[in-house]
Amino acid sequence: MDIVGMSRTRSFAPQSQWTPPTPPMIKLNTDGSSPSNPGPTGYEGVFKNHRGEVLLTYTGPLGVVDSTEAEDLPFAVCPHSEGSRNHKQLFSHLPNMWGIMRQKVGRGGFPAMILGQSLRRIQPAASVLPRTFSTAAKEITVRDALNSALDEEMSADPKVFLMGEEVGEYQGAYKISRGLLEKYGPERVLDTPITEAGFTGIGVGSAYYGLKPVVEFMTFNFSMQAIDHIINSAAKSNYMSAGQINVPIVFRGPNGAAAGVGAQHSQCYAAWYGSCPGLKVLAPYSSEDARGLLKAAIRDPDPVVFLENELLYGESFPVSAEALDSSFCLPIGKAKIEREGKHVTITAFSKMVGYALKAAEELSKDGISAEVINLRSVRPLDRAAINASVRKTSRLVTVEEGFPQHGVGAEICASVVEESFDYLDAPVERIAGADVPMPYAANLERMAVPQVEDIVRAAKRVCYRSYP
Repeated sequence: MDIVGMSRTRSFAPQSQWTPPTPPMIKLNTDGSSPSNPGPTGYEGVFKNHRGEVLLTYTGPLGVVDSTEAEDLPFAVCPHSEGSRNHKQLFSHLPNMWGIMRQKVGRGGFPAMILGQSLRRIQPAASVLPRTFSTAAKEITVRDALNSALDEEMSADPKVFLMGEEVGEYQGAYKISRGLLEKYGPERVLDTPITEAGFTGIGVGSAYYGLKPVVEFMTFNFSMQAIDHIINSAAKSNYMSAGQINVPIVFRGPNGAAAGVGAQHSQCYAAWYGSCPGLKVLAPYSSEDARGLLKAAIRDPDPVVFLENELLYGESFPVSAEALDSSFCLPIGKAKIEREGKHVTITAFSKMVGYALKAAEELSKDGISAEVINLRSVRPLDRAAINASVRKTSRLVTVEEGFPQHGVGAEICASVVEESFDYLDAPVERIAGADVPMPYAANLERMAVPQVEDIVRAAKRVCYRSYP
């Protein structure tokens, strides 16, 4: 639940080890500065109006609420306070806060009129809270989807374990593994030294013996240190042993460009690993993708490269009740049509799916109906779904963050030319990252990765609605 307004101020501890302290206190703050630290057993809340202006701040103790209620509270936890949702520690006295605030008005210099206006802006959010439990769509972040998938698979199969840098005590560099060390112990959540070649080799060796390791790279750029084990030790062993050795291992972590991390930390490895026989390469976009595909990857008997995106971790997506079931699993090698259309097909994976959907929305304003395909799986590639769509729309635009030469889009173009050339009414357009190392400067970085407007222009070109 990545919403804003509170900051965590107590360390992790089982709920049985603490009791709610004295009644809450309100600290009014008229200048918008941060309130004082509320102490070892409290939270501080900053209440804002619809324009983001700080109205007042709240300092008070923790309470415990049901996890379903916590999911739908109209307040949130800052990104650096990941543990609060896991421990279900939120305010339990929200209904009483309005009265407490009014009592405090006369004791300070905060104008009652301004507070009254502030309360009228805030209170409606709380007044509709009970209805959200039954009417609002369930939304979870990609981070929570990955965390829940790991948790459920580790609970279901004792052979599954997680290893990588900072996955245990620190609960993951991106908090994907939060709570798992406490639940499963250090034998199944292993903090490793900073030596990708070493712990990846250990993971592959354990998979030879029937365990199911999930190896986390802090970024897939660091997987280059371990690429020999990924390709030569993991991907080829089943073939070289005539099918006698399975390697049920998952290599996962953030892939592609983030923001301001330079050339060495911004590469997309979809085409790198997608070209290697023996590997399966998955790239989720939404929370449902992340949850269903990670479960499928862990259950698969072969090595899987699982390419996440750092910038998507905090994004929330609606998920169905089916996707939240512990038995939920998505098929590997099947694409998803995110949006149906009839004039042009746009293929994308990972973060670029969101850009493609935004482009499709813009194109609809000009009467162009774009079909957006979320690849989900880079290897195996769902060629049937792609070609079926192109045969319907007669136009194709491929989108990816990686380099253009020998990219995923190039493979898709080859497939369409081989299988559906006679159906094309326009040349295929490829949108990819610039054919240069990623610049560090923010303005140049934006120019080096595809943008929504690039996709819109390409779609209009293949529909003969604009000129280069």
